[in-house]
Amino acid sequence: MPLVQVCVCYLLREQEGRTEVLLGRKKEGLGKGNFVGLGGKLEPGESAVDAAVREVFEEAGVVVAASDLEPRGRLTYHFPHRKTWSQESSVFVCRTWQGLPVGSDELDPEWFALDAVPFDEMWDDARRWLPGVLSGGRVRRTFVFGEDLATVVAEPESVA
Repeated sequence: MPLVQVCVCYLLREQEGRTEVLLGRKKEGLGKGNFVGLGGKLEPGESAVDAAVREVFEEAGVVVAASDLEPRGRLTYHFPHRKTWSQESSVFVCRTWQGLPVGSDELDPEWFALDAVPFDEMWDDARRWLPGVLSGGRVRRTFVFGEDLATVVAEPESVA
């Protein structure tokens, strides 16, 4: 069975001489209570880029142009104890948009300095790859989550 396709987009801004990233505290669904990047499932026939544009608007009321999205890689998540959660995520960064982030039914957006990202309140895998992506890198990694559905228990060899 093919993995569910999702996308995630991290908005970055310069504020008082430091870079900040927009995260959202998830209000419902998968990852409720965690800080997450903006994103979600691709709709049938939708590209990852189009989904990222749509999801950023739906979740934070911000308009991003597809041409401003910087593709940064792919992540594969396996949940052997809840297979319906397994997914493959396209990762984007965006530095240009229109509007100010506002809360939605999905999440409450909040800006964080890159040295103050709340990894203890995010999915367990984030600390393993997100700092590199936010500092300009790319990612192609696979994570396997344990029976608690929250802890990374394996990171099989990922391809570049």
